[in-house]
This record gives sequence, C-alpha cells and structure tokens, in this order.
Amino acid sequence: MQHEPVDAYETLVQFLYRAPIGLAQTTLDGSVEMLNPMASNLLMPLATDAGLDNLFDVLAPVAPQLPAMVEAFIEPSGMICEGLRLPIGVHHAASGSLQVLSLNLTKLDPERLMATVADATFEVQREQEMLSRRLRSAARTDSLTRMPNRAAVHDELQRLLAQPQDGHGFAILTLNFDRFRQLNDSLGQAGGDQLLMHVADRLRGALRPPPTMTEPAARSGQLAARVGGDEFVVLLEGLRARLDAERVALRLLEALAHPYVIGGLEIVCSASLGLAWGPDAAALGEHDPDSLLRDAGIAMVEAKRAGGNRHAVFEASMRERAARRADIEADLRQALAEEQLFVVYQPVVRLLPDGGVDRAAGVEALVRWRHPQRGVVPPVEFIQVAEECGLIGALGDFVLARACRDFMDWQARLGDAAPRLMAVNLSRAQLGQAGWVASVAAVLRTTGMPPASLQLEVTESLAAQDQDTQVRLHELKALGVKLALDDFGTGYSSLSSLHLLPVDTVKIDRSFVCLADTSFHHRVLIEATVKVAQSLGMTTVAEGIETRAQLDVVREQRCDKVQGYYFSRPLPALELLDWLAQETIAA
Repeated sequence: MQHEPVDAYETLVQFLYRAPIGLAQTTLDGSVEMLNPMASNLLMPLATDAGLDNLFDVLAPVAPQLPAMVEAFIEPSGMICEGLRLPIGVHHAASGSLQVLSLNLTKLDPERLMATVADATFEVQREQEMLSRRLRSAARTDSLTRMPNRAAVHDELQRLLAQPQDGHGFAILTLNFDRFRQLNDSLGQAGGDQLLMHVADRLRGALRPPPTMTEPAARSGQLAARVGGDEFVVLLEGLRARLDAERVALRLLEALAHPYVIGGLEIVCSASLGLAWGPDAAALGEHDPDSLLRDAGIAMVEAKRAGGNRHAVFEASMRERAARRADIEADLRQALAEEQLFVVYQPVVRLLPDGGVDRAAGVEALVRWRHPQRGVVPPVEFIQVAEECGLIGALGDFVLARACRDFMDWQARLGDAAPRLMAVNLSRAQLGQAGWVASVAAVLRTTGMPPASLQLEVTESLAAQDQDTQVRLHELKALGVKLALDDFGTGYSSLSSLHLLPVDTVKIDRSFVCLADTSFHHRVLIEATVKVAQSLGMTTVAEGIETRAQLDVVREQRCDKVQGYYFSRPLPALELLDWLAQETIAA
C-alpha cells in the first residue's frame, strides 16, 4: 500500500501528457515546470532559439501583458485570464486560415501557475461566420419594422429573374400612403413610427401564408418589405395570371384602409398601389430588379394621381408620361429660380340689385409659366407635377407675394377704383408647412397688404380633411385674412357641416354652374348652398360663368358674386387695369 501515492502521481502525469488540451505548469515568473506534448505542439510555432523554457517569453509576441496581469493578481489562487485569443501567425493545416490559440491562466497557489492552451481556429471561424450572417441579416432587415429591406427585395428579384417560371409568373407591388407626410407631421416622429409598425403588421396579416422571408431560403411565395419612408414592396411568385396579383392588391388595400389607433386617436390612412407583372416586364425587355421596381413605382404614382386608395397596373405608356413629368419637374425648378413664372388675375364681380355688376369687387390670382422654348405652359400640365414633386409650396408662396405686391400697386394707381379683394389659392403643402402662418404674416407686413383684403382659398376636401388643417385655418383667420371654400359642391353633402369650418365665402363649383340653366337638379343644389351659406353669414361666388343664361340662374338664386369667361379670362396685371377702366357690362 505504500506505493499508492506514487501510482496516483504517475497516473496523473500520464493523464496530463495524454490530455487533448495543452497544459503548462509554471512559476510566477513563467518558468516552465511541466509541459505536456499538446502544449508543446501548439506553442512551438512561437518558440525562439530559447525554446519553451519560459511561457511568458514564448507568448511575448502575442500576449506581452501576461507578466503584468500575474503581478496584479494579488489573490492566493484563482483565474487570472480566461479565453484569451492568441493569433500565432501560421496557417492551420486543416483550415488553411491563420491559427488562433485560446489561453486560460490560473493561479494554483502563491508560487505556481497553470496554463491551458487550446486550438481555437475553428471556433473563431464559426464565430466569424455567425457574425457575418448576423451582419448580412441586419443589412437586409429594416430596423423599425423588422421586415426585409430594399437589399432583400433586390436579391429576391434577382432570383426570380434568373429562374424559369414554368408557366407561372410573379408580380411586384409597390405601396405608398396617400397622406403619410401630413399624418407624420401631426403625430410626431414616434407616432409616425408606430403607424408604420401597424402597417407592417397589416401587410403580414393580409398575405397568406405570412411572409417571414428575411432570409431568401424561406420560400413562401410572398415577401413583404419596407424599402424606405412610407414605401412598402410586396413580391408575389408562383402566380397563374396577373389577375391573381390584382386580387392580392385589392386585399392589401382593403386591409390597410381600416382605421389605426395611435395615441388614443383613430387615424385613417389609405394607400396607393402600383403593380408590375413579371411576364409583361420580360416582354418589354426589362430584365433587372431596378427596372421592375421603377415600373411598379411609376404605376403607384399613376394610382396616386387618379385619387389614391386604389391600384394601377404598369403599362409602357406610363413610362413615357413619367419621363415627361420628370422633364417638367426639372424645368419647373429652373423656372422658379429664373422667374419664368408670372401671375394673371381673373375678375370676380359682385351682382348688384339693379341688375348691374361691380367690376372692382375682387380678383383671383392664378399662376402661369412662360417656358423659354415651349412658350406659355398650361397650368394643367405643371400644377399636379408641382404637387407631386414638392414644389407646390414654393410656387404658392411666389403667387402670394406677387399678388400682394400687385394689389398694393393697384391701390396706389387707382384708389377707390382698384379691386377691393385679392383671392389666392392655398395648397396642401402650404397648410402642412411648419411656420407657414408666420410666413403669411411676414408677406402682409412686407407688402403693406391689409389682412382683410386678402382671401385665401382652400378646397372643400382639404378644409374638412383633419383637425390639424382646421387648426391652421383658424390661425390664418386670427391674422385677419378672409377664407374661402373653393370648388364647393363636388361634395355637397357637407352642407350639414359647413358651420364647422372657419370660412367667410363659399365658391360654388363650375361643374354645377355649367348645368344650372338646363338642369333643375343643379339649380336646387345651388339654391340650397346659397341659403345655407347666407344663414351662416357667408357670401357666395358662382365659378365658371360662361353664358348669360347661367348668369341669370345664379342671380335668381341670389349669389353674391360671380366669375368666369362671360366677364373676362384671367388677365395680366396691366390688362386688368384696362379692363377695370371699361364701362360696366350690362348684366
């Protein structure tokens, strides 16, 4: 029995020498007392002419901090360092990559250390691969909604274009919300982000099966992605016909049109959707993802131009129109910079009890564009483009400032014979622009324009749009300016809520006036509008008067004012002065 301790020691030594991990016992200064074969093999690439006698000297090129770490460790025993990675600068025989060791250093007692050394090359490779996968996933995932992003959509389209369809097709659906900018301004950044997350959930729920395709290996046939701002893309594959894609489009629009609850408020935000059908794109020679996304985006803009809350399918003619709009946008930006825009004025006349008219009642300011090559560009060709590209605010501000300056010039020239009211149209962009009410006040001060002589006109649909718009209208009223409801009648059921709007004048839409002399129904609608407006202390203006018969009808219905080509087309400022000097037209 006296040999048992010796046998146990030999067994321990045999275990240490055969262990599949490098083991080295040293003194506190690194002098090696025991080194097993595995440790020798792992450390040999770092050994110098001095051999493996001192662990700290061997590891000095890759871990020079070890002596200081040992000296700083004042406990009698314990772990000094764990999992320290040591790239040793030689290629691993199996992987071909640079070999990396992992070092644990433990203080056994006040005089000895134990180092364990392992080959961590494959572990490091796995970690790098996992990190690379996470980075690829992050690069393909929208951080807010956790949906795939534009890069993921691009990759999926590349795959769809590369593989044979075998009688099936695919579709790209691009969605954009009709009022998101205004809602985001009113809700704030946090509210806007919450709305986008709700939208993402709606899209996931409306697609069957739910799209979880952040990684392209998951083939569900449907992918929903956020590609930027309030723009989302849905890819559908394995479809038999384009009609199948249109059915999905309608289902998505229906799901998105339901109210959202944000911060206790119920929000309605419809979307416009553009659809590009893969086989059609192939027939047109479109074979790259960017072209397909562009075509779907062009169709989405067409849906928005048609009124929104609908879908449009891409056609080749849309591309031509989009190119023309792009040209107009570029030219319009230059026109604003080079003062190619000018203002004309259409007279608004007051109907007098004796059958005559007051020609100086007011004018409406209308913008025109004199292009250096194309001549005068009709407003129908550039106003909507200005709205779509974000220039309508700058254009409207130009008209307001010029109209106020011209009005004050007329006062100086004509005195009491000058027009008494200047009407200027408001755009959605101006009402949504932060600080715009202060800009109006600045124009009034700069030009000397009396606030009561300025009438700002807003369409019926815009005035009733949301609470924020109405708050802005009340702020404008507080400046002392007048407000008019333009194009009234296209939604005449709003007569019941007319009293809720802070307006002074109701302008009856020309679509009702033009039929007033032939349609009893339209005469009744005009009569109802006039009576409701008068009961609320508002004045009325009938737009689009072109014939004496139309004039007689609106006079009979007791409209206060009229405007239209029967009296005058829109005139440049100097021609307006000549018109005012003419004798009153018998009316």
